[in-house]
Amino acid sequence: MGAYILRRMLLIIPTLFGIMLVNFALAQFVPGGPIEQAIARAQGQGDVFAGFAGGANDTGQTEGLVESEYVGARGLPPEFIEQLEREFGFDKPPVERFFNMIWNYMRLDFGESYFRSVSVIDLIIEKLPVSISLGLWSTLIAYLISIPLGIRKAVNDGSSFDTWTSGAIIVAYAIPGFLFAILLLVLFAGGSYWQVFPLRGLTSENWEDLSLLGKIGDYFWHITLPVLASTISAFATLTLLTKNSFLDEIKKHYVMTARAKGLSEGRVLYGHVFRNAMLIVIAGFPAVFIGVFFTGSLIIETIFSLDGLGRLAFESAVARDYPVVFGTLFIFGLIGLVVGILSDLMYVLVDPRIDFERREG
Repeated sequence: MGAYILRRMLLIIPTLFGIMLVNFALAQFVPGGPIEQAIARAQGQGDVFAGFAGGANDTGQTEGLVESEYVGARGLPPEFIEQLEREFGFDKPPVERFFNMIWNYMRLDFGESYFRSVSVIDLIIEKLPVSISLGLWSTLIAYLISIPLGIRKAVNDGSSFDTWTSGAIIVAYAIPGFLFAILLLVLFAGGSYWQVFPLRGLTSENWEDLSLLGKIGDYFWHITLPVLASTISAFATLTLLTKNSFLDEIKKHYVMTARAKGLSEGRVLYGHVFRNAMLIVIAGFPAVFIGVFFTGSLIIETIFSLDGLGRLAFESAVARDYPVVFGTLFIFGLIGLVVGILSDLMYVLVDPRIDFERREG
């Protein structure tokens, strides 16, 4: 197993390099780069893409415009453009910029945001509490409800309970997360009905003045609706996966043998079937958590006015804030690859009979 883990860890290097290379190459062809963004801000334009329309300057004059490769740079002195290129590092060829970026990342130097004057690491740390709250509680709630529900559905396969719960979770899966979030806001956050939960933020303004129990209560009061909205669609897949896994195991010969020995149904289900049936579900927990942690949170964060990694990634991509875009891509790509190794280790912990080294041989 040690040799397998070592090989997987060594594969992280070329895989991560390939991810960064492809995304860096694609970014070179995207219009409205950081220089254009800075030019638009210098000229007081709200949207850099408005400059792509071309035409005359603000006064309607077309004579004496500065020639520049950047759309929207008309009327700006060449020295200003050159200074921007030096500050952003665009005075160097793309190949040199890419390898300088990789070298800095290897030394854990992720640079500073172009437009926020804050380091990338500080930005990520600042946004982490929101994303951790959504990802952690959504994953835990989904597992705590879906696994017992899936087991009961498998035991009562074909019953009325199995039928109506299947209908309920399929309907929940079909409801878009953003639509359910808006519904929760309308019903419980001061919309047309009840003002039960707060509308925005992760904590109240007076959070620092609260007692320890008060802080805990205030925190859960704020995250209740966002967590519900981000969890609603996770129940269906996990519940049906648990049910089908149990059904497959219940039909096997070792279960009939255990029952023939006179073991109780609970002992058969949780002493014999559970380990084998839960192999896929439990081993996939790291990947599920990372998936919820880094994906699908943008809309939820926007609706509930939460400032997390989802909004950071979106705003950075729109603003072409490349240090934040590539820094977060490198960090989260590395985390994702490591989580893949952890998932394999979870398989071995749940079922020691699995030997990845023998399978590769």
